Amino acid sequence: GEALEVTREVNCVTDFIHGCEDQLQKLKKQKEKGLLYGIPVSIKDHINCKGHISSGGMVKFLGQVMEEDSVIVQVLKSQGAIPFVKTNNPQTMINYDCSNLIFGQTLNPLNHQKSPGGSSGGEGALIAGGGSILGIGSDVAGSIRLPSSFCGLCGLKPTGNRISNYETACSDRTFVLPVTGMLGPMARDVDSLALCMKALLCEEMFRLDPTVPPIPFDEEVRLRGNPM
Repeated sequence: GEALEVTREVNCVTDFIHGCEDQLQKLKKQKEKGLLYGIPVSIKDHINCKGHISSGGMVKFLGQVMEEDSVIVQVLKSQGAIPFVKTNNPQTMINYDCSNLIFGQTLNPLNHQKSPGGSSGGEGALIAGGGSILGIGSDVAGSIRLPSSFCGLCGLKPTGNRISNYETACSDRTFVLPVTGMLGPMARDVDSLALCMKALLCEEMFRLDPTVPPIPFDEEVRLRGNPM
């Protein structure tokens, strides 16, 4: 409900992920409670979700419905999270704003005259507007960090290849960049980012994507106040 209100105001959601309710019922029956049990998570548009498109803001990808969840979505679900919406990004995602010809312009919920930043601008706008408490964005040259800054949030671009990039719209079919693009969390506080990273860096991810070094989250490093 909150997400719907926020997107009516600032146009940040591109799609609602069907099957949320089914997943919640499935979770309730599980004995093992994941680290993100019951937490609704918003997902940047280009990250594959089964049964949905991953346009990256480009018309040419509108006809391609994804057959499988990307690794990060599978891992989020295995940890009890509930991916519930996909959020807007600029065309090709190489932009510090957040608009494209399919879904239009996303506004900054703190000031409608301003941009929420990009390219994870839909995430920034939705979380800052109160429609999500945890989101997954992506960052090559500031695409998590800029919208986090513009919208007054916390965001983390993890070290290259720390989290699986497998099966995201632009990981394999649009361009190759000299800097490693990374998926990462966005939230209102650092503790939420740390919890999300701890949840993602699990055996399930290392099993699903053997190219990711199997290094778990180091709680001691975080508590010392060093970078994650």
